[in-house]
Amino acid sequence: MLKIRYCFIFFIGLSSTPTIAESLNVKVLDQTAKGVPETVVYALSSKPEYGAGQVQSKVVIDQIDKTFVNPITIIRPGTSVIFPNHDNIRHHVYSFSPSKTFELPLYKDATPQPVRFDKPGEVALGCNIHDWMSAYIYVVDTPNFALTDAQGQAVLTLPPGQYQLHTWHPRLKKPEDNKGSTITIQAKQDAAIELAIVLKKSFRSIARTSGGFDGGNYR
Repeated sequence: MLKIRYCFIFFIGLSSTPTIAESLNVKVLDQTAKGVPETVVYALSSKPEYGAGQVQSKVVIDQIDKTFVNPITIIRPGTSVIFPNHDNIRHHVYSFSPSKTFELPLYKDATPQPVRFDKPGEVALGCNIHDWMSAYIYVVDTPNFALTDAQGQAVLTLPPGQYQLHTWHPRLKKPEDNKGSTITIQAKQDAAIELAIVLKKSFRSIARTSGGFDGGNYR
């Protein structure tokens, strides 16, 4: 079960101008109390105006040295993603995820048309030629999202109100950890929260670059 701890920081405003948004400092910890990097953190509000904002027009997920440059990318519904290939070999990007199923057949020099993502949720990416290549797109229906840094920390800037705070990680073991916890952001009051999640063991494929087939000469 997701566990949270709150630490509120109070300050006295020097101006009568209403506060537009406050900072929510989030730290995500695993079952060993270590910070979890590259965790998606997002806040959903019941008020439509808090979910308003411009959708990213286009997002780039590059392929360099037989690797997706961004392991995890957060986007909003309606965003188009470009998958350029800067290797001197062909790639075949695909996803069979329920949130978005698509294929970009073998290509090298010419970048294929952008792929539009309309449905919230997890999209696992792979390359049909290089099995070890993997990455994720996480689509969230809110402008209030962030990705944790190497220490497992992220900052959300939120208008005052009530939110459901969610976390997602590709190795998340307990689905209930992503069901959300209710938080309240008050005007002129920053907050810090720790979230505890349980992760599955990591199993990563190894790129075979010498001896044996690695798909590297598939042109």
